[in-house]
Order: sequence, then C-alpha cells, then structure tokens
Amino acid sequence: MRPDNTAPIIAAARHRHELTRAKAIQAIRELDHAGTPVTFAAVAEKAAVSRSWLYTNGDIREQIQQLRDATTPPPCPPIPASQRASDNSLRHRLEAAHQQIRELRDERDRLRRQLARALGDQRQSSRNDAQPPF
Repeated sequence: MRPDNTAPIIAAARHRHELTRAKAIQAIRELDHAGTPVTFAAVAEKAAVSRSWLYTNGDIREQIQQLRDATTPPPCPPIPASQRASDNSLRHRLEAAHQQIRELRDERDRLRRQLARALGDQRQSSRNDAQPPF
C-alpha cells in the first residue's frame, strides 16, 4: 500500500489560495486608493487572476460590487424637450456647415491653382536662367 501523501498537496493548494486572495484584496485596495474604477476586469488584471475566480469568492465579489457601485458616476439627466435643438434648427446648422464646406473647397481649389501657376513661373524662370546666352 502506498503512503498517503495528500496532506502536502492540500497544504500547498490552501497556501496558493490564500496568496491569490491576498493578491486580489491588495489589488482592490490599490485600485480604490488610486481612484480607479473597481471592476472585476480591473481587479483580475491587476491581481493576475481570472474574473471567474473573483466571482466564485463571495466576500471578494461583494467587495468589488460595493466599490463598483459606489464609484459608478450617476447617469446624465436627460435634456428637457424645451432645451433640445429643433429639427428646423438642426437643418439650418447642417445647411450652414455645407455652405462652409463649399467655400473651403473653393478656396482650396483657388490656392492650388495659384500654387501651380507660381511653381510653373518658377520653373520657367529657372530654365531661362540656366540657358547660356548666345
């Protein structure tokens, strides 16, 4: 009959579990202290543990949920109908934006033509300067 060697294996598993718990708790404290949102994903990444492991440990799960709920910003209140932009106002803004785009395209095209003329004149001038007089 073989000797029972399960005690050291069980002790090692317990030790590993306690180390993992300590890492998770430390990660929760560090995230909370830094003002970083405490989420399961953030704790799992910081502690190098799986999210499923965090979910299976009740006290750690509760701690994360409490801190997550406490640091979640409240939702923005909806804008009252009287302050929302009307369809007519939005249409006017869109037309103004289209007009500005047309003007900017026209200016771009005009500047490109000016640049092309200036470069052509410069090239012509350099050719005339490079020819030896006869």
